[in-house]
Amino acid sequence: MKKYGYVRVSSKDQNPERQIEAMQEAGIGRQDIYVDKVSGRNFKRPAYYALTARLEKGDEIYIKSIDRLGRNYQEILEEWRRIVKEMEVNIIVLDMPLLNTTSANADLTGIFMADLVLQILAYVAETEHSFIKSRQAEGIAIARRNGIRFGRRRIEMPGAFDEIFAEWKAGRISVRAAADRLHISYSTFYRRCREHGREV
Repeated sequence: MKKYGYVRVSSKDQNPERQIEAMQEAGIGRQDIYVDKVSGRNFKRPAYYALTARLEKGDEIYIKSIDRLGRNYQEILEEWRRIVKEMEVNIIVLDMPLLNTTSANADLTGIFMADLVLQILAYVAETEHSFIKSRQAEGIAIARRNGIRFGRRRIEMPGAFDEIFAEWKAGRISVRAAADRLHISYSTFYRRCREHGREV
């Protein structure tokens, strides 16, 4: 029997160290902790795939909380059953011991309670994710109605643009010189020429 830890954060900017420390406190070596920095919307994750490829009957996977396993309600349930029932590998949820599938909870009542709680928590995790996306979309829509623009700020061309464009078109200055005088990159200069219908 071997113990593995699985850690997931939703983006490369998030820090997985708190989860890693929890795994190490549970007695799992750093070399046996697998970390994904990707969304939990499905199980197509490199570290998770590498971990499940190593699993053998009787092994244990440790996760900090159920939402670290995933965000998709149906996929969490299917993956849980695949690991526990088909692969015969135990799952230990550090923040929710009631879900642990080890022999201590393997009686009929324990299995029923674990399955019930799992379904509730998986549903809550997916619903929360949907609410977050909905709130984000609503916030963006309100901000746009109030005149807030998203993305990089558009560089306004100085009044000398026409004059400098004419000099460049006439061959008196290079494109880099034209861009330098406008304090923009030469690629932006080309783009603005096209946007203004000027032949480049």
